[in-house]
Amino acid sequence: MSPTASIVFFYDIARLDEKMLLEELRKRARVRVIHTAARALPLGEPPREAGEAELAVARGVSGRRLLYSALAAESWGLETVNSSHAIMASQDKVWSHMLLSRRGVPTPRSYAILDPRAVPTAAEAIGFPAVFKPARGSWGKLVSLLRDKSEASLLSEALEYVQGDLKLGLVQEYVDKPGRDIRSFCIGDTVPAAIYRYGSGFATNLSAGGRAAPAPVTGDVEDLTLRACEALGVEVGGVDIVESTHDGGLLVLEVNPSTEFKNTVRVTGVNVAALIADYVVSRVRR
Repeated sequence: MSPTASIVFFYDIARLDEKMLLEELRKRARVRVIHTAARALPLGEPPREAGEAELAVARGVSGRRLLYSALAAESWGLETVNSSHAIMASQDKVWSHMLLSRRGVPTPRSYAILDPRAVPTAAEAIGFPAVFKPARGSWGKLVSLLRDKSEASLLSEALEYVQGDLKLGLVQEYVDKPGRDIRSFCIGDTVPAAIYRYGSGFATNLSAGGRAAPAPVTGDVEDLTLRACEALGVEVGGVDIVESTHDGGLLVLEVNPSTEFKNTVRVTGVNVAALIADYVVSRVRR
C-alpha cells in the first residue's frame, strides 16, 4: 500500500529509538524530517521542508527543543504528538504532580519547593527519609535522598548556588520499593508493554546502570498508566510507577512525553516503534 499520510518528524539526537520510529513511520506515511539541533524554526509560516504535512511528531533529548518544535508545528496549524501543553505539563514535576493529584492518580506525598531554604522544613513535615527532585530534568539528575535534617540542610545550602529551575522543585516522601520500578507505555488508549527497571541503589534509571526485565501489564498498571497520561494530555509516553513495599500499592512518579523504548523492545519483543507509527497514522486519518 502506498503511503498517503504526510507527517513531519522532529528530532535533535538520532538515538536508536528515533531511528526505529522513523523507519516504521516511513513504511506507513510520507515523512519530512526536521533536525532541530543548531537551527531556528519559523513561527506562523511553515518552512519548505515541512511540505504539506498533516501532523507532527516531536521527539527530543533536549526538553526545550522538544517543546519548541511542538510549539512551532502548532503555530503552522498542525496537531502534534505530543502536544506542547502535554510536553510542558510533563516536563515540570510540580505542574505534573498537581494535575495527577487533581485527577486522583496516586502519587507520593509532596511539597512544592518555592525557595531552597524551605527544603529542610518540607522534608521534616513529610518525614525522613525524603527525596528532593528539581522541577525540570531527566535521568535522575540532581535527585537527592535526604536521610535526616542535616542532609536536608546541606542540600538547601548547596541549592543556593544552583542556577535556574534546578533549585526549585518537589520534596517527596521516600517510597521503599523492592529494588525496582515499572516503566509502562501508553499509546493512545492502549498499554502494550511494561518493563521492570532494577537498580542496586537509590536510582533505577537505565542510564544510571539499571537493568531491564519484562513486566506484566496488570489491570492496575494499565489503569494507572492510562489515567496518568490522560491527566497530562500525553498521547504517547512512558509512565514511571513505583511499588510500595509497605502496602503493595502502586504510585505514579512521572510521565515522559518523549520516552526511550529500545530496552523495552529488547526485553519484551514488543515492537513499540511500529505501534507508535500505527497510532500516528491513525491520528492523521481521523
